[in-house]
Amino acid sequence: MKHRIVVLGAGYAGSYVAGNLARRLSPADTEITVVNAVPEFVERLRLHQVAAGQEIAAPRLTDVFAGTAVRLRLARVTAVDPDRRVVTVADADGGCELPYDTLFYALGSHGDDQRVPGAAEHAFDVSSRPAALRLRERLDSLSEGGSVLVVGDGLTGIETATEIAESRPGLSVTLVARGELAARLSAGARDHLRRACARLGITVLEHATVESVEAARVLCADGTALASDATVWTAGFAVSPLAATGGLDVTGDGRIVVDRTMRSVSHPDVYAVGDSAYALGDNGLPLPMSCASAGYTGMQATNSAVGRLTGRKAGNTKLEYVGNHISLGRRDGILQLVDGEGRAKPKYLGGRTAARVKAGILWMSLWTTSHPTFGLPKRGLRVTAAAEGSSPKTEPSARKAVA
Repeated sequence: MKHRIVVLGAGYAGSYVAGNLARRLSPADTEITVVNAVPEFVERLRLHQVAAGQEIAAPRLTDVFAGTAVRLRLARVTAVDPDRRVVTVADADGGCELPYDTLFYALGSHGDDQRVPGAAEHAFDVSSRPAALRLRERLDSLSEGGSVLVVGDGLTGIETATEIAESRPGLSVTLVARGELAARLSAGARDHLRRACARLGITVLEHATVESVEAARVLCADGTALASDATVWTAGFAVSPLAATGGLDVTGDGRIVVDRTMRSVSHPDVYAVGDSAYALGDNGLPLPMSCASAGYTGMQATNSAVGRLTGRKAGNTKLEYVGNHISLGRRDGILQLVDGEGRAKPKYLGGRTAARVKAGILWMSLWTTSHPTFGLPKRGLRVTAAAEGSSPKTEPSARKAVA
């Protein structure tokens, strides 16, 4: 019987893992199935552009996996049972269970709109393509001078506010920051961002805590009421509760706790990658939710699984976070490197050059995800019986980190 590998999610991490496993493992021994809710690969790093009104092509997953023997199952994951080693999925024809021998959990994250009353009911977000399209439809309906309120000054909030302001200059855009604007950036990068906001006509409201969201306004802790025709919620991200509900060892926010090889510390047949994983970087700090982390965790999980299944030594890939690349519309940007502790270095790169670097990163991320087997030797490694019975070596540091 073939070794059944199921990959949940076909974002940056899931697509990379599935394609590389198909390239490196023999199809005579393995059967790889990818479960994804939509038929396209969603370029999440550009969803703020979609919301602003730009047309961003979405490659079809059938094309991404063409020639790899990967089976694509268009369905929504509704449950995970790691003790029975099955996942439950639902599609237009109903629901069913998919058994697995090895599971890769790559369901990513979504906007965290549950902590503030009214955010889920009245705010928009850009964490999925349908959500971005809903926001674009709302923006299309606004007349000249309509107000857009972007809550959250993380990378997503900054990129969304600047993109909307540049693409739709007739709208009034306000960016709400809980503390100092972009406090994690260097002083020079923060000054650059402020100049960009001023150039684009964005009003920046700092040290404002949003307590509730209504249909036409946002209420702050100090009693301030901010009028808004479209409120965009970018104040944090959350993961699906499926892992926790299924009994996997997770953190308080629901991410799966993994060891250095990306294996679940509670269920060694499960690997977690991307935003779904709580992984410690080489500096001992948790990797942040990001496209870069998806790449590193995806590479490590792939190498670990191939090594385990084929009885070969699996080396460690680097797990690091080197910096942030932020677009400020189409012609400006910020490239901020960080040190080993994740703190912003004094120097930064800004302007058109940074925008070009960001564009190059986006192109490379899309191309490598859309061509997951390019450049890899087609080894066709065979699965060994000995590897099937190997016991996990869980690193205690992973459990200690969330104790």
